[in-house]
Parts: sequence; C-alpha cells; structure tokens
Amino acid sequence: MSLPSINGLRSLPATEHPELLAPPVAEALSEWPHASAVAVAEIEPSVADTAALMSALEAPLSVAANCVVVAGRRRGEERIAACVVRADRQVDVNDTVKRTLDVRKSSFLDLDRAVEETGMEYGGITPLGLPDSWRVLVDGAVRDVEVAIIGSGTRRSKLLLSGKSLTELPRAEVLDDLARGAT
Repeated sequence: MSLPSINGLRSLPATEHPELLAPPVAEALSEWPHASAVAVAEIEPSVADTAALMSALEAPLSVAANCVVVAGRRRGEERIAACVVRADRQVDVNDTVKRTLDVRKSSFLDLDRAVEETGMEYGGITPLGLPDSWRVLVDGAVRDVEVAIIGSGTRRSKLLLSGKSLTELPRAEVLDDLARGAT
C-alpha cells in the first residue's frame, strides 16, 4: 500500500517513526487497524499552524484538517469533544456542537488544559490518542479530502491520511453540519 503524500512533504510510515509523534499519538497508531495507511512528514515548527504550512506548501486550506477541543457543562457534568473540520471551514461551536454535547453553552477548552490533558503540543493536537472520555466529532466534508494534513501531537510534524480514514477513527461521530462557511 502506498503512503499518502502531498507535494513538498516527505512522507514516512507513521508507525515506523514514533520519534516524530507525541507519545499518545504513537500509542493510538500502534493499536489502530488502519495505521499502515498513515504517513508522517517532518516540518519546521515555525510553520506548524495550518495557514502558515499551507502557504509554505502553496496548497489550499481545503487539504488540511483542524482539530479543536470544545467543552460545555450540563447538570454539573463537563462534556468535552475534539472537533475535526476542513481547515477552510469553522466549527459550529454555538449550534451544532452545543446541541450534540447537550450543553447550555460550549466554548473552546482552555489551551493549557488541552495541552496537559492530551499530552500533545499546541498546534499539533490531533484526534488520535485523545483521552477516552472525550468525544471525537468529525465533519462529513472531511471524508472527501483525498489526503488530509492534520496534527501529529507535536509542532515538528504532520500526519497525512485520507479524510475517509479520519471518519473511521475510533469513537468518531460523523456530523454533516459540524462545520460552517469558509474561514
């Protein structure tokens, strides 16, 4: 099976290069049946943010996916979800996420807390290797991305995998209305 690739990035088998991944991501890949179809590409940390990387690669935002962490409360119970959308779209935090989590108000999880609880770096948080109690919400439009670029848990690399694979992650809940409009 050939590895997914994007011009300008050197694709390596992700399972063979755990040094390029955050430990929770490497562990999740070691247990995921589709991991052989996941590549990792080393990048300069200075271009880890999606817009900067896509600009450096001269690639459209539509080939990247962002993972943002959202939280809300209901009856004293905190509910957290990682939301995966194409990078040219925004997570619908105030409607779809709020309804899906069944909370009165949803907002982005505090950055320091997200980093601490995931064991991943800011700018590299990815839906692979998240805490088991977190839900994983994936926008349906991600499924159509041939090769998606997404975080690897670190700022020095990115994962490359099919958008369809992102919809098949453990615990993934595919919602066709998770994202709204272009960024």
